[in-house]
Amino acid sequence: MTASYWQNYIDGAFVDGGAGPLDIENPATGEILARQALADAADIDAAVTAARRCHESGVLSAMRPCDRGRKVHEMGIWISHHADEIAEIHTLDVGKPLWESKKEIAGAVRYFEYYGQMAQSLEGTSIPLGGHYLDFTLLEPYGVSAQIIPWNFPFEIAARSIAAGLATANACVVKTPELAPLSSTYLARAAEAAGLPPGAVNIVCGHGHEAGAALAAHERIDQMVFTGSVETGIKVAAATARNIVPNVLELGGKSAAIIHKDADLDLVIRSVRMGIFLNSGQVCSAMSRALVHASRHDEFVERAAELARSLVVGPGIEHPEFGANMGSMISQKQRDRAENLCARAEKEGARACTGGRKLNREGAFLEPTILDKVEPESEIAKTEVFGPVLSVIKFHDENEAVKIANSTQYGLVGGVFTPDIDLALSTSKRMRGGQIFINEWFAGGVETPFGGYGKSGYGREKGREALRNYVQTKNIAIRLNREQG
Repeated sequence: MTASYWQNYIDGAFVDGGAGPLDIENPATGEILARQALADAADIDAAVTAARRCHESGVLSAMRPCDRGRKVHEMGIWISHHADEIAEIHTLDVGKPLWESKKEIAGAVRYFEYYGQMAQSLEGTSIPLGGHYLDFTLLEPYGVSAQIIPWNFPFEIAARSIAAGLATANACVVKTPELAPLSSTYLARAAEAAGLPPGAVNIVCGHGHEAGAALAAHERIDQMVFTGSVETGIKVAAATARNIVPNVLELGGKSAAIIHKDADLDLVIRSVRMGIFLNSGQVCSAMSRALVHASRHDEFVERAAELARSLVVGPGIEHPEFGANMGSMISQKQRDRAENLCARAEKEGARACTGGRKLNREGAFLEPTILDKVEPESEIAKTEVFGPVLSVIKFHDENEAVKIANSTQYGLVGGVFTPDIDLALSTSKRMRGGQIFINEWFAGGVETPFGGYGKSGYGREKGREALRNYVQTKNIAIRLNREQG
């Protein structure tokens, strides 16, 4: 049974919010699921103050890295023991199938495991300056890591940032999404269970224009991690710039899969299944454009449409196992936006092979959609739909495919499908993106760096490389007085 009221977590205690309660809807039914305490600017200040006090006490940075890493890992262990409970609430809150929620919770556990192990791997360097000097570097935490989390993978993305922040001895203030805040409470409970000190993890829910803006503009944060839209990312970057606060920004994409004429279409269709229909396409790194060689175009469109038509769309709680199923979108507003983009695409000449319409039932459901005859410069080819909509574009040679792939403002990920490794690498090197998948969309994992070019943002999450965003380098140079030899 879902609790009827959920609170924020500040300085080691669950507390109400100054902005009053917010009704949280189940997007699959439109019914009120629970009420969430909303933070205002004063609550944000309290959370930042608690994190600042924790950092300045030295309690995190004074720990041996292996001990700090164990606490991070213990958060993951606690979450794994409560995974079924978290996944059910997460599905009701976000709308995705239950099996997808279980997959997201498992991904969160993996971040705590990985970064718990990584805590003791960060080391400074010794720099040779000759016999009269000893020179070395230290890697120190920024202090207070502010983290603004999106609604599409709110549990896993929060875990990703919290785990990296704590592993590097930063205290964290996390602003959860008001559309899907409930499961984040379990991150606070995991921090308590792991024995982390008060202020090390603070989790608050609030509206972006109030709580999010207050956090980004706060003078006492030291680092910002933001995942969301380009529009909001610009506002966050501008607010933090006033206080010279560094950012990690992950701002979405309009990613293309280049499907060469020799591609194995069985592999391609499996990637379409996960690439555009996972989480109803509400994935920043979704396969939203399929660039298909003219010789394979008709076969691909037929098979992709067949896949889309095979998916059963309904409440995520009814789908505990992986299969031909898809849940709701996060809200009717998001669903209507995606449907309107599809309608405008058809007016511009695209053909909906299947889908493009909302379902005739309660809830924020959109049909899995395949749009053919999409022109590379059309709105649908340039705009991030953030829904289960695949745009198919025909090409005739590698140069044309790369040009189309690189023609948007984004540069997050991309994909290449061909058994010819020389062609795969040639195409990958020319594509503008922070991560390129070959023969499997979403290849890689927690260990591999993730981030974008262009308006997809800057900085990297995931992998060892992400930890560099949470530390700054101090150089110590010592003049040795004793003569050598």
